[in-house]
Amino acid sequence: MIRFASTRERWLWLWTLLVVAAIASSLWIGGQLAGALRDLDALEEALSAGLFLLGLLLVGATVVVQGVWARPGRLEVAVAVGIVAVYLLVFLRIAVLEERSHLIEYGVLGVFVYAALAERASRGRRIPLPPAVLAVLGASAVGLLDECIQVWVPNRVFDPWDILFNVLAAGMAVGASVALGWARRRAGR
Repeated sequence: MIRFASTRERWLWLWTLLVVAAIASSLWIGGQLAGALRDLDALEEALSAGLFLLGLLLVGATVVVQGVWARPGRLEVAVAVGIVAVYLLVFLRIAVLEERSHLIEYGVLGVFVYAALAERASRGRRIPLPPAVLAVLGASAVGLLDECIQVWVPNRVFDPWDILFNVLAAGMAVGASVALGWARRRAGR
């Protein structure tokens, strides 16, 4: 039986499991969805970009909710603006829509794993590595497994670059969450 350190940790792991389930379900519908998105005309493409930006905002909201609960100070706002700038730069550098989705999927996964591990550690439970390191490693492992499974799924392709995007997405989101938490502690909140 799993022994959680708190009710919050239990809920964070439940959300983590739901994100993993959503990623797993995309194995079968992802190929068809990606093909449909590629066939869109200009108006529909703008709509898909808008939906992607909405997803990116959800990643940002996840990071902010995990890192900043109180009214943010100047340092927190500066860190948040920096994070948004980095995400926009990465977003603009990734030309393929399917690759951009990794920022959302593995970013959210990384933040939930980080939050659950940080909660566990804050309650005095021992974890073998710092929560941020374990979160990136854990989310990256799910990404690696996701890519390896695609070898056997019709209309999906194993792509080592996707593994890199998964690690990048998890690292960026966990790093953003850590940075926001640091800014909050530094401000004395």
